[in-house]
Amino acid sequence: MTQLGQPDLADYARAAVATAMAEAGEKRSRMVTDQDEAREATWRERALNAEDALKAAHAEILTQRTRIGELLGQIIDLEAEWTQETIQRITTENTTLKQRVRQLTTDNRSFDERHKAARSTPASRTAASRTSKPRSRVPDHSTSVARSGSLTRETLGQWTVR
Repeated sequence: MTQLGQPDLADYARAAVATAMAEAGEKRSRMVTDQDEAREATWRERALNAEDALKAAHAEILTQRTRIGELLGQIIDLEAEWTQETIQRITTENTTLKQRVRQLTTDNRSFDERHKAARSTPASRTAASRTSKPRSRVPDHSTSVARSGSLTRETLGQWTVR
């Protein structure tokens, strides 16, 4: 202070610097607080999202466990209907049918090859051109049926002798 009791310029400068420093400190404090609040809000949002995802995952797991239980129950019910003997019988029948299909396929190929070979020979072409009526390759067993009085698979293609 000056001698007259008035503050001098240095006192004003000191007061201005002190005020500016206090304001800068408050401003920095507010900025740090704002940044902390923003970070906290981000983490809070992430935590809420994680909680929602966890709830959804638990619900999905429960749904899948329920479905697995239902399917296991169906499997048990299906297995109860099939005895080991029935499974063995069906497996044997399936194997037999597969073998029969293979045999019929082989026979069919053999007949096709014979048929093609017969058509390709010159004698069969000239014989076919001489006759106007196609020749049947099925033997006529009508006389043998009349004599024997029984139907056979050979005569009608579907009946068996009993």
